[in-house]
Amino acid sequence: MICVQTDDFDPGAELEQLHSDNSGTAGAVVSFTGLVRDLNEGNAIRQMTLEHYPGMTEKALAVIEQEACERWSLTATLIIHRIGPLAPGDRIVFVAAASAHRKEAFRACEFMIDTLKTDAPFWKKETTDSEARWVSAPPAAG
Repeated sequence: MICVQTDDFDPGAELEQLHSDNSGTAGAVVSFTGLVRDLNEGNAIRQMTLEHYPGMTEKALAVIEQEACERWSLTATLIIHRIGPLAPGDRIVFVAAASAHRKEAFRACEFMIDTLKTDAPFWKKETTDSEARWVSAPPAAG
């Protein structure tokens, strides 16, 4: 499942829902929660604003999710990514993978977050005390 939203999310509730939806089939659920940093490149971050292109973003996330499901034997996946203005410490992204065995879930979760960071069309603007600047995407994972 994929969600692009302005609202915050509760990682515990998301994990509980994923677990209950996959009761009996999943032996492992692995998740990653990303937070807005308060410091980047030596500057204090006051706010991060995330923009996206509706439709294109969801399609890119669906491709990432589908590739993970093709590469590993998963019982469920979940990608939540927030947009709009966020403060340091706010939750920004949540990725989870459920599978019968932990190794598959770990690998799929890592793949989804790494690929999302480089391939999903999100634009991040950091606001510091002295400037607002666009953040470059990290290099693709090798």
